[in-house]
Amino acid sequence: MKSRPRTMKFSFLFILTLQFHLMHSKSIITRLPGYHGDLPFKLETGYIGIGKNQDVQLFYYFVESTRNPEEDPLIFYVPGGPGASALITFLYEIGPLNFDLDNNQDNMTLILNPNSWLQMANIIFVDMPAGSGYSYSNTEDGWISSDSIVVTQANEFIKKFLIDHTKFLKNPLYIAGISYIGIAVPKIILEIYEGNERGDQPALNIQFNDFNSRLEYAYRMALISEDIHKSAIENCHGNYVKVDTLNALCANSLHRYKQCTHHINLDNILEPFCDENDSTSDCEDTFNKVVEIWANNEVVQQALDVRQGKIGKWELLNDTMHYNQGKNDTVCYAYDIFSSFSYHKQLSSKNCRALILSGDHDMTFPYVGVEQWITSLNIGIEIPWKPFYVDGQVGGYQVKYAQNDYSMTFTTVKGAGHLVPHYKPKETMAVIKTWFSPTYSSDC
Repeated sequence: MKSRPRTMKFSFLFILTLQFHLMHSKSIITRLPGYHGDLPFKLETGYIGIGKNQDVQLFYYFVESTRNPEEDPLIFYVPGGPGASALITFLYEIGPLNFDLDNNQDNMTLILNPNSWLQMANIIFVDMPAGSGYSYSNTEDGWISSDSIVVTQANEFIKKFLIDHTKFLKNPLYIAGISYIGIAVPKIILEIYEGNERGDQPALNIQFNDFNSRLEYAYRMALISEDIHKSAIENCHGNYVKVDTLNALCANSLHRYKQCTHHINLDNILEPFCDENDSTSDCEDTFNKVVEIWANNEVVQQALDVRQGKIGKWELLNDTMHYNQGKNDTVCYAYDIFSSFSYHKQLSSKNCRALILSGDHDMTFPYVGVEQWITSLNIGIEIPWKPFYVDGQVGGYQVKYAQNDYSMTFTTVKGAGHLVPHYKPKETMAVIKTWFSPTYSSDC
């Protein structure tokens, strides 16, 4: 009888250890195919289990700051889409490496990114939800997701990650996202604040659908004439997306608008348009082709310590989730956060700071729409619209809003398209360096 309690205790500890292993498996990666020699930065990859039974397994890349990881901010970065792989951000935008696409496409050579944000921050790049990148689910239900589920999973991921990386608990935490996922980021932040206020553990050191504006943007950029713009305003009453079928005058105005813009590259209006419906056209970006070969390579997946046999073919963007204008819910994803405005409004009463970046040549989510919802928050302007400079040239423009302990900086980057850090890496880097500076102000 005396030996039985000891056996039960041992079994209990064993189960706890097994559950923790399932929750978080990780590896330190020192070499990657395509990069010559050891990586000059600390890269960790792994899986974190999400949900009661941890059926959803989210894959991540965590890179420590190359400056001062013990004190530099910690950025949790969610890619857009939804359904985009974190490798877009890791290898194409703000991460430590880029493909050398100009000189050596056949060998898929990786080179250091001179404008990586890792020069001033620790960054977690995560494939989420399941079905994105290398993330997967062990159950059928786990493959089904939504905007709201992304919010819940993001909060659980962050808490579990920091439980296992306690040395970063005191670092300022920032939540970042790009493109469509921007609709979920304010909700993620708000739930972290509410969790801290409830006393949830660990306490996190958090800092902080606009297609209708495309017509106004097209007018400002001289893509449509003044009479088309005026006609749409008069006939459509501010609604240029869901049009009353009985309003013939509005339909005619928007027909003229669409005639002028349907062959415009929405991600960057200065770049050539490619018709994806034309079977004779090759619209795939060079990076997309190269990264697809690289990420599906068995040697690469072994180097990253990816679990084999869980996802099938790796995809840069899961089209069953990816949102397009007017797209309805799919069998695996529900677009159930219709506006993030109320979350921004609630955050404006918190002690936090936000940075909003827009490319001024992005027509996918035009800067004019961002201006409109920021203005609707009714927050006072602390520093009015003014240029910032890079190498003596105007890099873009900034305006800073402030209210009590809350501040928001809105920055447009001159000449940038939808993926701002990709189109204008040097200018974006200048903005980020200034904003993360302890002595930050908008006088730049």
